[in-house]
Amino acid sequence: MSDIPRSPNVFHPRKPSAVGSRNSLAQEGRNQKGEYQQLIDEEVENILKDIEVKLPTEVLEKLDIMGGLKEKLYNYYNQNYQNMFNRFIVTTEDEMVKKVRNFIDKEESKALARYSPKEIAEMLDQIAGADKFNTGEIEKSIVNMYGHLQGHIQRGMNDLENDTNSLLRQKTDVGAFIRGENAYAVVKCAFKDSESKPRTVSDVKLSVNILDSELISPVFQYQVTVEYLIKDQISRTITNLIEREIERFQDELIDEGKEELSDGEVMFEKMKRVPNYTDDDSEDENSKRYTFLAKNLLEKIEGLRAEIDQKEFDPINIRENLKKIVDMENIRNRGFNTAVNSITSILDTSKMGYQYIENLKNARELVIREYEDVDSARLPDERYQLRLKFYDSDQLNAEREAYDQQMEQFKNEISHLWDVAEAIYQNGKSSFKINDFEDLAKRVRGRIRKQKELSGDPMYEDMQKTWNEIIRLKAEDTDVERLNQTYLYEKELFKKMLKRTREKVMNQFGYQNPQPRVILDKRVDFLEKEFESFDYLINPYHIQAGLLLDVDISSIKRKKFTLNAMANVLNEFLHGVSKGFQDAAFAQFKRRRSTVRADLNQSFGGEPERVAGGGAPSGAAAGDEIKGRADVTPSRSMTDDLQEL
Repeated sequence: MSDIPRSPNVFHPRKPSAVGSRNSLAQEGRNQKGEYQQLIDEEVENILKDIEVKLPTEVLEKLDIMGGLKEKLYNYYNQNYQNMFNRFIVTTEDEMVKKVRNFIDKEESKALARYSPKEIAEMLDQIAGADKFNTGEIEKSIVNMYGHLQGHIQRGMNDLENDTNSLLRQKTDVGAFIRGENAYAVVKCAFKDSESKPRTVSDVKLSVNILDSELISPVFQYQVTVEYLIKDQISRTITNLIEREIERFQDELIDEGKEELSDGEVMFEKMKRVPNYTDDDSEDENSKRYTFLAKNLLEKIEGLRAEIDQKEFDPINIRENLKKIVDMENIRNRGFNTAVNSITSILDTSKMGYQYIENLKNARELVIREYEDVDSARLPDERYQLRLKFYDSDQLNAEREAYDQQMEQFKNEISHLWDVAEAIYQNGKSSFKINDFEDLAKRVRGRIRKQKELSGDPMYEDMQKTWNEIIRLKAEDTDVERLNQTYLYEKELFKKMLKRTREKVMNQFGYQNPQPRVILDKRVDFLEKEFESFDYLINPYHIQAGLLLDVDISSIKRKKFTLNAMANVLNEFLHGVSKGFQDAAFAQFKRRRSTVRADLNQSFGGEPERVAGGGAPSGAAAGDEIKGRADVTPSRSMTDDLQEL
């Protein structure tokens, strides 16, 4: 313990390892000032070289490169680097030293506790149990205080990070809008120029999908039955019990010196233990599925939803009291209310006020707009609107059916417009001149027929035509693609058909504007606008059951105030309501037994003799194996001596 430095309980900028100090005892006398000087000088010189290379000569003549500019760059790097990086490194090193020191103190206290007189432990148990001597409430308060402090610091760091990224990028993209750890939740993010002000204003569409399994507090539909809520709680309890069993089983394997279970083995071990807690026999009241709640109680609440008719309500019935207990736990509304409180509080603290909010509680939908008006022509260029909605599988299926029908209607309307434009084009062609390739092919068809008859090859008109000359052929959908329609091929086809139709009208009428041309142009404009807005929406085939946060933002390109502020809001909201994506292979990773050396015999004796092959000691039997575990249990004679003392 004497080799581990202890931090002085003082605040000083220069004392080693003091609170707020620039120096650390853990650095063992390194020349920090020289290291910082070398790094800062090198960075300043690199920036000056870049400036000399990239700026024109006439600009360089007006800049004092080796004078004031270099001094400003040096001071900027020196101040920021010293204030941020040094204190971070020193704090990290000191905290690690403190953790190691506390760990050793804890282990020593454990060893000393083994030899403490029994009378003290018995006396403490007689005075009060272990639950009386605890600091749980104080610890919770401290954790809450540190949590709030960390939230304020994190918000400031997010602002600084976004401003720095925007300066470095000199553009706005998805990476600057939402950070990498939450990128997996993005369903769609699209930047496009505003229709009314394309040169100065950007419109952003962002959709984030938080799955049911990722929610910290699960969300349920308002009309879900009480029976479903109770069964869901029982299922979660069973899962937690099985996980505890697996943890104990893993510890037993480690204590026996065996290999830990792999990820696949853990999954199968969990499956094998499921029949220990439940089964599929729903008729037998002695079935394991009714261990947590009896069969007759579950039958009482069968089909019971959020409300009971006043004519049937009886406060002393069993089902009413069971429902009251579930309602007191607020399981039904807890998850969605938590999400609503989270997003509104973050908007308030981030200075993102709103004038319109509609909380459709029973529909599990929240609509927030910065301004009440929805007419874009009357709204400022900096604005946003949020839509937070919980979708279950039934709602998604209905949304997908409506999306399919809308896509089919666009197909019919665009195809009809294509046919009308083609008919007008064919009717308007002159029969005395060649207008296009088809007219040229008709003129030489007879000569081609004679050549084909001599060669025996089929005529072009007799061949089956599968390519529409608009877009390449589409591969046949598999079962997976039919169940998860992207419609990317169809959307590209319809856009190109509208573009070709406009070109065909232009070629037919030129610079003339008769009534048919005006009608066709209006129809093309209408379908293009409607289809563009439809394509801007989220494809419900890409959404999974859970919360969907749909954000629409308009922001000035040179200011991007709403974009930067909303980026912080979204990242903080995702951190507050979502557990995030977890790879089971990393989340459950522990130190493998194979990484522990099995050739170490931890004892206070001499070096054990080795056989020629480097195996077990010479006195060991051939079948003995050395376990990677030290036996530190005191001998019988030592125990007797301690008892006598």
